[in-house]
Amino acid sequence: MNEPNRSVAELSTGELVGRLGEQVSRLVRDELALATDELKEKGKQAGGGAALGGAAGVTAWFGVAALVIAAIAALALVLPVWAAALIVGGVLLLIAGVLGLIGMRKLKHATPPVPEQAIRSTRRDFEAIKEGAHR
Repeated sequence: MNEPNRSVAELSTGELVGRLGEQVSRLVRDELALATDELKEKGKQAGGGAALGGAAGVTAWFGVAALVIAAIAALALVLPVWAAALIVGGVLLLIAGVLGLIGMRKLKHATPPVPEQAIRSTRRDFEAIKEGAHR
């Protein structure tokens, strides 16, 4: 008995309230799906940033070890061994710095872990519902 071609003016109050309930329910489900998708994406970015941060830490550890070996070699021998170790250590520290910066950028992009798009969309939807209810 609910004909889809009837205009809103022809519907009873009960039918309008029923439609409102269905639409609000669908809206809430859609907003929750959007929030879930957004949080999944931010989680992926945070994981990638954390992995790069860990890689930077390991690389820095090897750089420090190489610099320590370079200092020891400098005392033990004259030039060739420690100079090579110093160059290797510097390169490793440079790589660690680059990895660390990339990781920090990824972590910063993933925080705060709030579904911002879903919140904005929900606010717009409720403003539209309020506006429609006042008419």
